[in-house]
Amino acid sequence: MFPFRIYYLISQGPNPAKSGSGLLFGIGVSKKNFNSAVDRNRIKRLTREAYRLQKQNIKQRMQEGNKCLSLFFIFTAKELPAYPAVYEKMQVILKRLILIADENSINPA
Repeated sequence: MFPFRIYYLISQGPNPAKSGSGLLFGIGVSKKNFNSAVDRNRIKRLTREAYRLQKQNIKQRMQEGNKCLSLFFIFTAKELPAYPAVYEKMQVILKRLILIADENSINPA
């Protein structure tokens, strides 16, 4: 989902981080696209804030299903994003991950 590439792992059982939330989150921004550390850190801050404000639904789903979700976002665009755009993309991504997690609980493979 542009401007993010998302890697995720949904697993059963207790959280490997032992934080009790069932969620692990990380973000990376390429130095190739953003030479300035200030720009890379700004993108990370915007993404973490958008995630923090919207993670409650997915956190609740993971706890109900006794699952753990590990997420890693890689920012792939070449321009600095505006916060509303990051917030909207995060909302779409998390809704899609909820659907994927629900499908995994219906059809365990």
